[in-house]
Amino acid sequence: MADYDIFIIGGGINGCGIARDAAGRGFSVGLAEMNDLASGTSSWSTKLIHGGLRYLEHYEFGLVRHALQEREKLWAIAPHIIRPLRFILPHHEGLRPAFILRIGLFLYDHIGGRKKLKKTVSVDLSKDPLGAPLKDEFRKGFEYSDARVDDARLVVLNARDAAERGADIMVRTKVVEARREGMIWHVTLENRSTGARRSVTAKALVNMGGPWVDDVIRGAIGRNEANHIRLVQGSHIVTKKLYDHDRAYIFQNADGRIIFTIPYEDDFTLVGTTDEDYEGDPSKVSISEAETRYLLDAASEYLKRTVTRDDIVWTYSGVRPLFDDGASKAQETTRDYVLKVEAQKGEAPLVNGFGGKITTYRVLSEEVLGLIEDKLRVSKPKWTADEPLPGGDFPVDGVADLERRIGKAAPSLGERTVRRLVRSYGTDALTIVGSGTLGRDFGHGLFQSEVDWMIEREWARDAEDVLWRRSKLGLRFSREEAAALETYVGEKTEGMREAAE
Repeated sequence: MADYDIFIIGGGINGCGIARDAAGRGFSVGLAEMNDLASGTSSWSTKLIHGGLRYLEHYEFGLVRHALQEREKLWAIAPHIIRPLRFILPHHEGLRPAFILRIGLFLYDHIGGRKKLKKTVSVDLSKDPLGAPLKDEFRKGFEYSDARVDDARLVVLNARDAAERGADIMVRTKVVEARREGMIWHVTLENRSTGARRSVTAKALVNMGGPWVDDVIRGAIGRNEANHIRLVQGSHIVTKKLYDHDRAYIFQNADGRIIFTIPYEDDFTLVGTTDEDYEGDPSKVSISEAETRYLLDAASEYLKRTVTRDDIVWTYSGVRPLFDDGASKAQETTRDYVLKVEAQKGEAPLVNGFGGKITTYRVLSEEVLGLIEDKLRVSKPKWTADEPLPGGDFPVDGVADLERRIGKAAPSLGERTVRRLVRSYGTDALTIVGSGTLGRDFGHGLFQSEVDWMIEREWARDAEDVLWRRSKLGLRFSREEAAALETYVGEKTEGMREAAE
């Protein structure tokens, strides 16, 4: 008998989404992530739940329709970490004609079953305050809806829900070998902290290695022919706040690409992204001088104020593992996912996943489970479209009410901290502050009770996990404050490890 029905390689959004779906269907599930959850592509995104307006130009109507259909479903199950966001699209004379933009936005409004999100409207940028940050030449524009997401927290919440439904989530655990023997996979795991190895067995293996998916096929699984993905680098800059209102902008560029400027973490603006082919180790990616200049110039072409290097407070870069469809340019490569299942009759199945977007992770998970169930000759109902993620069990219009409840439960917390807790943990924030004592104050509204929650319930193992993935407080912490937090997290996790031995 196998240890698991399904074993998953990769703790990004797709791997954790599959783990949640499978555990909820009653399968026994194991998941191994070689680093931290969401430490790869899933935390390197533009932080959006969106259909991908520009993908209409590449005729990816199916991808856009599926993504648009998912926006409100995901908002409903995670209203704490997903929020509607209105985008301003200025018309740029000499680029796409206004009527083309209208047609694209009409499709965007109607092909995805929009219900609660607001529809597209025209905006007179010469009179509307939303045009004030823009140069005077941009007089006409459109305002449409998408949504923002805390990408890394979306991953963690899927992993938490999977674990609460019985899945084994193993971080800092690398799959070093996977060998199929008839109806069973034998998987060798290595603890990257201790070097200890052990073996487990599974009836089905799912490879969601992201940028490392081909490396897993060549290395752990032992196939030499793996060459399925095109690595595309996307970089972002985070700047001092570039304008005061709460809308995002989408700017068209002469090279056919677009960038966004998005209000970010109250005091900042997120600017991105780029599209460049990448070769090398995905863990070593960093923003280039050319990318920095591209983003600064693209934003400065539209905004009255010139955006300079002095405005930059942080940068991040990531590698998207896009399925290599032979496109001549990186920005033209499909963003849709591709699943390949391998199993001859009498063999344990292997599912390899390539590409995909955060917005479509849930439907990808359902499709993977469908493939596995077909091979295992079982059938279990879909369920993830309507079941809230942890902390998301409140109405989409209930954020303000929840903030008031948290404020009453912990009156010593400032308004900004209350808002951050609700938009990170939802109703779970009541548990975090409800013990009656918040404990040590690490600074900037981060208290011991929250850090302990991240360690005990969310697999945080060092200060980077806490400051850059479980939260974005790394934007505010000094080096000394981060070092003090690192010491505490190290002592806490060591104590947990000793207690478990």
